[in-house]
Amino acid sequence: MFNNRITRILIVDGSSVTRALLTRTLREEIHDVEVVGCESGKKALTLLDSDKFDLITTSLMLPDMDGLELSRTIRRSKTHHYTPVIVVSGDADGRLLREGFAAGVTDYFDKSLGYKAFGSFIMAFIQRNSGLSGHILFVEDSATAAAVTCKILEKHGLKVTHKTNAEEALKLLENNNREANSLDTIDLVITDFYLMGDMTGGDLLHAMRAKLHYTQQELPVLVLTSSDDQQTQIEVFHAGANDFVTKPIIEEVMMARVRALMLIKHQYDALKQQTETMRWIAATDSLTGVRSKRYLVDNGEDYLKNADHQPLWAILLDIDHFKQINDTLGHITGDHVLAEMGDKLNSSFADAMVVRFGGEEFCILLPNCNAETALERTETLRLEIEQLRPSNIEVTVSIGLVCSQDYPKTTLTRFMSMADKALYAAKENGRNRVYIYTEEGPTESPWHGNKS
Repeated sequence: MFNNRITRILIVDGSSVTRALLTRTLREEIHDVEVVGCESGKKALTLLDSDKFDLITTSLMLPDMDGLELSRTIRRSKTHHYTPVIVVSGDADGRLLREGFAAGVTDYFDKSLGYKAFGSFIMAFIQRNSGLSGHILFVEDSATAAAVTCKILEKHGLKVTHKTNAEEALKLLENNNREANSLDTIDLVITDFYLMGDMTGGDLLHAMRAKLHYTQQELPVLVLTSSDDQQTQIEVFHAGANDFVTKPIIEEVMMARVRALMLIKHQYDALKQQTETMRWIAATDSLTGVRSKRYLVDNGEDYLKNADHQPLWAILLDIDHFKQINDTLGHITGDHVLAEMGDKLNSSFADAMVVRFGGEEFCILLPNCNAETALERTETLRLEIEQLRPSNIEVTVSIGLVCSQDYPKTTLTRFMSMADKALYAAKENGRNRVYIYTEEGPTESPWHGNKS
């Protein structure tokens, strides 16, 4: 409902000052929010007839009606029947607690807690109730039942893909499983338990859990069944369903189940994304933005042995006289130089593994590259760094290379050691140059000076 788009909130309050304060608070607390305010219940209902909102807040007392009456009227509307309604009141009296549920009030906020708390409250509410967005795979062989159910789901803003049999649904899920990073993956499966054909809904469920290995959090399943006896319930859950709804479908019941399962899915996705982010942070050097040495240690050996990466080049690069920059201009300036160097290497070698090897030294593992291209790109990099002038400082680099094709059975440690010997030779022979490690030892690149 609130996922990856503008959240539209309607604030209904008779006080212009209160509306302004609530509006400002929400805009400060919530990204991608549009807030509309109005002063009366009548004006609110007019807006709700002509426009769509994701959330409505109302004071308990309005100039022309009270908040509970407004909530009851909203619940009778077709367009905002399910829209959350939050009552904002400084006095949560017994009447609100007694009548709020019957009036369709979703929640209430005690205004005496302050406007800052109101922003935090609404933000938390949105996060808890962000379940109704996403893509549903609906498997149903009855054309009539499918038409009715699809209409209900789409009315609530959900994208629906309908399949009439389990075989087609399984094929789609197999594609979904292969394309895990697709922006249009399936978020929830709703299936009839008793489908016509070689595969039943139970077979589909079993295939999802046992063959495709989808967990109940990764891809929840809601089963539709015409029988709610105990044995059927056992079969449904044993097959791997999260929940079930009996036919004939009651919209409110089904949508409550869908909302709960979509929330499970979105929470799973959020935790997965958080895990990926933390993994990325751990594998990235915070100053330069390139990979960390830890990442090279953990992944470099496999990267070197990967047949698809051959021939692979190790390129070691060291900023010339970097200690002098730190000693004369300070470590903050030195950090700026390192950060710009990281940006340059990431942009120039987006097809490679770029690593901060230590201090002012960087490593590039350049895959699937012939000698001519590797040497040309390296010499181009050396010349471009001469022109880079990070923090308006003249900077040059010394570079050492080695190719895996010349040493097919080498280890990562030995491979890097040879590149390091070439780098040492570049520094010993005047710096600001490229050397290659060969069978005869370190040799100056034949490209040196060709690009100037």
